[in-house]
Amino acid sequence: MKKLNGKVAVVTGASKGIGAAIAKEYAANGASVVVNYSSSKEDADKVVKEIIANDGKAIAVQGSVANADDVKRIFEETKKVFGKLDVLVNNAGVYKFTSIEEVTEEEFHRQFNTNVLGILLSTKEAVKYFTKDGGSIINVSSVVSTSPMPGTAIYAATKGAVDTMTIGLARELAGRKIRVNNIAPGGVETEGSKTLGMIGSDMEKNIVAQTPLGRIGQPQDIAKIALFLASDDSGWITGERIQGAGGLR
Repeated sequence: MKKLNGKVAVVTGASKGIGAAIAKEYAANGASVVVNYSSSKEDADKVVKEIIANDGKAIAVQGSVANADDVKRIFEETKKVFGKLDVLVNNAGVYKFTSIEEVTEEEFHRQFNTNVLGILLSTKEAVKYFTKDGGSIINVSSVVSTSPMPGTAIYAATKGAVDTMTIGLARELAGRKIRVNNIAPGGVETEGSKTLGMIGSDMEKNIVAQTPLGRIGQPQDIAKIALFLASDDSGWITGERIQGAGGLR
């Protein structure tokens, strides 16, 4: 039996990278998946098409998690098409690495609005749609929340907030049988890390050198952890942070 048979999952920021891998993994394990995207419609449609081609169920829904009206629409569409909600993956995130001299108010608010406020808005809306049986919320953090590199002050701060919110929300929602956990990936080879210039750079070599398992992460590595946290196998786990980083500290 597939681990997520009959479950409905919303994955934010799922048009590519880690989010896309999680959406595909969930669908392959029996879940109906809402592939949320902010601007990459073509990529989101591609993810949905691949899921359906493999006999899965998925729809793409546009919306910025930093916008309350968009968030409401994402979950209304989920209810309309699939009838309920069992799993929320708060994966949508943005980043830019800069020196302290280059920090701006605009960049601060851009990252905090998506990475922090986005989780709060999505979770606030999601709890209206979970059934009496509860469900699972999975937040995506980063190793930089506890081990920030130079130039990552804003991004690391947003992920530190994610770690703290996970614990608070887990305690707050436990009475509703909603578990809240957190995955903290290390370096992962995604479209975003390629755009950043990390792949093939000295930064990648440095990350690999510090990673006991000796390689850069892949989106599927994180998707497997997300599957565990969404499934009944993790039914006694809440408020936890799982560092999916090949041993990188």
